[in-house]
Amino acid sequence: MVGLAPGRHGANRTGRPFTGDHAGILLYGMLHAAGFASRALSVSADDGLRLFDCRISNAVKCLPPGNHPNPDEVRRCNRYLVRELTELPPGAVVVALGSIAHGAILRALGMRPSAHRFTHGAEHALPRRGRLLDSYHCSRLNTNTGRLTPAMFTRIFTRARHLIGD
Repeated sequence: MVGLAPGRHGANRTGRPFTGDHAGILLYGMLHAAGFASRALSVSADDGLRLFDCRISNAVKCLPPGNHPNPDEVRRCNRYLVRELTELPPGAVVVALGSIAHGAILRALGMRPSAHRFTHGAEHALPRRGRLLDSYHCSRLNTNTGRLTPAMFTRIFTRARHLIGD
């Protein structure tokens, strides 16, 4: 899955993406429920949590000012995402957490954004028989406003698990 960027109170502090912040509480709970994580909570890189059939990355590698990367930062970091995505096995499923991650994935794979619009729950064909699943980001803003509910998030990871097989 691809998120936005390391969070100031999350990965930048703990060493593991989505730990130490609100987004991680929901994310690791969903990963655990869908069989992608050994437990539902992560607090640091060395807490013993293991991921199964899952890797977490970000569109931007450094903590952006104001916790929101500008388009130039996303472009400059895209070469790292290119490398990560080309290492995925054929038939891999990539979950985009938000529209910025969605756009970065498309750019990394040389795909046209106009042909693959971001919509929560949308599914797009990727090269090498892969699939891209779109989800709203699991930020506090999205969950507090109801833009992303636990049921909506559960459907994304249930679908991802189905696509890669049990």
